[in-house]
Amino acid sequence: MDTLSIKVNALEANESFLRSTVGAYASRLNPTIEIVADIKTAVSEAVTNSIVHGYECDPKGIISVNCEILNGVLTVEISDTGKGIPDVEQAMQDFYTTLKNEERSGLGFTIMKSFMDSLEVFSAPGEGTTVKMKKQIA
Repeated sequence: MDTLSIKVNALEANESFLRSTVGAYASRLNPTIEIVADIKTAVSEAVTNSIVHGYECDPKGIISVNCEILNGVLTVEISDTGKGIPDVEQAMQDFYTTLKNEERSGLGFTIMKSFMDSLEVFSAPGEGTTVKMKKQIA
């Protein structure tokens, strides 16, 4: 098993850093360019959720990213200790957002599901959210 762990502040600039880092880590399995793009997009959606919805753009928030490669499968876990999601099932619906006064296309779980092989979301109000995604590469 091969692992990668990173903790960063909830800054918008760290979204691109994390998506690129996870994409580079996944490249150890020699994926296609399309697969790397899918992984990077899914990571981007999860990290953006932590920044915008979990911490409401508070740069003091911490986002943890844990990855592992095992038997050709990439597992990515993105966690925060922000607001949490009261109803995960509702939040997984297309176009659902916690920011009613802004133009948003939802929390991106549909995108994450479409680009990754599996998606699990664990959350509790006041405790934060963990998004766990897997992608079979090799």
